[in-house]
Amino acid sequence: MYPYIDGLQPYPFERLNELKAGLAPRTNRPHVALSIGEPKHAPPDFIIEALGREELLRAGLSAYPPTRGGDELRGAIASWIGCRFGVELDPTTDVLPVNGTREALFSFGQAMLSGRAGARVLMPNPFYQIYEGTALLKGAEPYYVPATGVPDFEDVPDAVWQETELVYLCNPGNPSGAVMSEQALVWLVERAHEHDFVIAADECYSEIYHDEDSPPVGLLTAAARAGLGIARCVAFNSLSKRSSLPGLRSGYAAGDPALMARYYDYRTYHGCAMPVHVAAASILAWSDETHVAANRAAYRAKFDAVAPVLARAFELEVPPGGFYFWPETPGDDCEFTRALFERENITVLPGSYLGREQDGVNPGSGRIRIALVAPLKECVEAAERLAAFAQDLG
Repeated sequence: MYPYIDGLQPYPFERLNELKAGLAPRTNRPHVALSIGEPKHAPPDFIIEALGREELLRAGLSAYPPTRGGDELRGAIASWIGCRFGVELDPTTDVLPVNGTREALFSFGQAMLSGRAGARVLMPNPFYQIYEGTALLKGAEPYYVPATGVPDFEDVPDAVWQETELVYLCNPGNPSGAVMSEQALVWLVERAHEHDFVIAADECYSEIYHDEDSPPVGLLTAAARAGLGIARCVAFNSLSKRSSLPGLRSGYAAGDPALMARYYDYRTYHGCAMPVHVAAASILAWSDETHVAANRAAYRAKFDAVAPVLARAFELEVPPGGFYFWPETPGDDCEFTRALFERENITVLPGSYLGREQDGVNPGSGRIRIALVAPLKECVEAAERLAAFAQDLG
């Protein structure tokens, strides 16, 4: 039996279901799920139309797709990265399409980690659970970097850096929405060169930002502009958040060609090539920015409408990126979540479920994650009920 499976932690939503088990909401008001980061905006019409084309489906379903992806898809991704991040990549060697960043972030870790005893994988804390999972299943030791906002990488001891093989970062952050500065990214790349580790940048929230004049800087951008090149750096992004296409399962890994070559070798055995018809729809999505701007505007409208309502009961600011609020709770976050569901039929996610205790502290404790993925009217109504509930708690 594989020895590392038993070390995996329960997934946050498993724990959330257990927390709510046996509860019956004491209200007839409709349930509002603010817990999961699943975009609910309508998918672009041109994507739906493309996926419905008979000739595209016949082509996609009657052929094994190439692991490396087609030239046109890799070209579209490289072109988008060039326009958005100002980094010129070779689509032949620097880009791989992936079936959403979840599988890619996990499989990349499996391909990069040595299996050496004592190897470290750094990740922000709280974090996306896939980072921890790939470390544990490779026998590596997760090291949790406190990140109620931007992760404190500069406080990591030198002894830990010396054992580090892989660093995961999420920018903008999940759940905080905090954005790492270009200077912070450059500092991290310099450490990667000094200590010979790899950086995997989860940038799936990069296109959800509040200020149209200040899009988040990407890892590859920061490294290239600092004259460091893109060695040891790989960025991941997807169409799930950017284009409201979580069910399409389409994204990319891009960066250091030497790392990408190793990752490609792994993927030929991993068996996760993108279907041809999904690739064709993805080309269209990566080639259009109009729907992305509209998507961003819809999130901005929800933040603008919900923030003053929640401010009656919580201290909060609109985050620069992502689509979450990350407020502190009056009292225990799990008890708050359970009572909120029971009284108001609203589900949020306890912050402690997204973090791990290190040195006696879980940075997620005493907070909740509120995902503004529902329609505007539903988000505002839920915010009214949530704020009233929190105010009643005093």
